[in-house]
Amino acid sequence: MARGFDLDAARAHLARRDRALAAWMTRIGPIDPEGWRKPFDTVDALARSILYQQLSGKAAATIVGRVEVAAGSRRLLPAALAAVDDAGLRACGVSGNKVLALRDLCRRAEAGEVPSARALQRIDDAALIGQLSAVRGIGRWTVEMLLIFRLGRPDILPVDDLGVRKGAQVLDRLDVAPTPKALQARGEAWGPYRTLASLYLWRIADGEGVPEPARRPQARKATLKTVRRSQD
Repeated sequence: MARGFDLDAARAHLARRDRALAAWMTRIGPIDPEGWRKPFDTVDALARSILYQQLSGKAAATIVGRVEVAAGSRRLLPAALAAVDDAGLRACGVSGNKVLALRDLCRRAEAGEVPSARALQRIDDAALIGQLSAVRGIGRWTVEMLLIFRLGRPDILPVDDLGVRKGAQVLDRLDVAPTPKALQARGEAWGPYRTLASLYLWRIADGEGVPEPARRPQARKATLKTVRRSQD
């Protein structure tokens, strides 16, 4: 089953609805998420999302690499994770809560409670968020990342994501990042293509598309490059 949506139609829609965002889109250029074309396993994708939670991209990537080495596999599936005991996962840098989350994910997968990648494509956004949020350590944000970067659902706006909120702050020239509620209201104009708007907001937060004279040397230090990189 095809994943993703018509990016050209989405860009045209956003450009019509939001002149400020249109200017940033022009400077940044087209975005083409590679994850939509790559095969994936639901358990592996969720395990990686758990490991990336609340960490910088670099730190999380280091921990994921250690877990892959300890498990002897590039795919973090139940059998591979079972090969590493709790102490081994902690030695890789995995927190105690994340160890418990990984174990619960594996137990539920083996019980048939975690849909396959193919089955995911037949479940709507709200139902999928509700179903997968039953797994320990997986909340709305984690499922939204799956919906955006793996399934390519067109209308997802993760209003609790700090990078998206920082991007919206820069976009609208605000003194502080908007609250999730304010961002939800702001994003109504972007529907039904809020996913592409989110992808651009992450890029804006990373400092992309800023005219060279306006750049500050320290600006890129403070940006968040965690989510997009973790899902590729």
